[in-house]
Amino acid sequence: MSALPKPTLGGTRRRTVIAALSATVLAVGAAQVIGPANAYAAESSPVGFASLNGGTTGGSTSTVVTVTSASALKTALSSSTSQTVKVSGLITISGMYSVASNKTVLGVGSSSGITGGGLNLSGVKNVIIRNLVFKNAADDSINVQSSTTNVWIDHNDLSNGYDGLIDIKRGSDYITVSWNHLHDHDKSMLLGHSDDNAAEDTGHLRVTYVHNWFDGTNQRHPRVRFANPVHVLNNYYSNVGSYGVASTENAGVYVERNYFENVANPTVTQTGDSDAGNIKVLNNYKVNSGTEQVRNGASVAAIPYSYTPEANTSVKATVTAGAGTGKI
Repeated sequence: MSALPKPTLGGTRRRTVIAALSATVLAVGAAQVIGPANAYAAESSPVGFASLNGGTTGGSTSTVVTVTSASALKTALSSSTSQTVKVSGLITISGMYSVASNKTVLGVGSSSGITGGGLNLSGVKNVIIRNLVFKNAADDSINVQSSTTNVWIDHNDLSNGYDGLIDIKRGSDYITVSWNHLHDHDKSMLLGHSDDNAAEDTGHLRVTYVHNWFDGTNQRHPRVRFANPVHVLNNYYSNVGSYGVASTENAGVYVERNYFENVANPTVTQTGDSDAGNIKVLNNYKVNSGTEQVRNGASVAAIPYSYTPEANTSVKATVTAGAGTGKI
């Protein structure tokens, strides 16, 4: 990846690098490099916007609770204790479970997670959600709202929810969405609540989307209102139905070095009833895909962190090898 932020947590960030394909890896500031020798790398702390504003560290690693039932999960997630909540097995829940501040929610193995419901982050701070399967949610799979800040959503497998897989709205900020595999779904990722929510959302909703795999999904990868800038970097879009990235309501989205394969509309500047937004594109790689849509005179704010992007041609190999569960 390119200019992704330098670590904000103490010490040099290390990665667990799993060799497989000969794919280009990415450099995060001076400390992190994903180079041609490895298929992918799993960060130990977030890159992009979640590394700013004091950083995102999640819950205490010395206070760990492992849950195997819906009741235990609900209690652990809502606890005021800073802790790591390990989810063991696929737990069936009903509705949305609230997640308190200072939590790391971590799946055990590659098939642990949540089915039937989702997680709600509302007005909280410093949450990490990693290595979880989310499927068959009756509403959203992950809902981030009400000025929630510093969230890292990483290496999850999300599919077949009723509404959004990862929705971020209502003034939330400083969030990174990385290495997730999204499939078998329509409306993937909303950023910005509604067209009449400018007062709450303008100046917020700063999100980095990096190394995600949108696999046969239909729309909202993401669908953005008001936010500026939003960074969409080094993602792989395969067989996407309606469109890839949508910018509306004067948002500013930087769509950089992604890999679009079989995507008729990689980017659009208007969708639904929303007014148009702004998109800046740079060096996206397209296979059997249409031309990106942009607006003349578009205004997209500068990305406020340093990063080194991965070459666009290697993104497919890197992301398909590294996205989803069981890779951290």
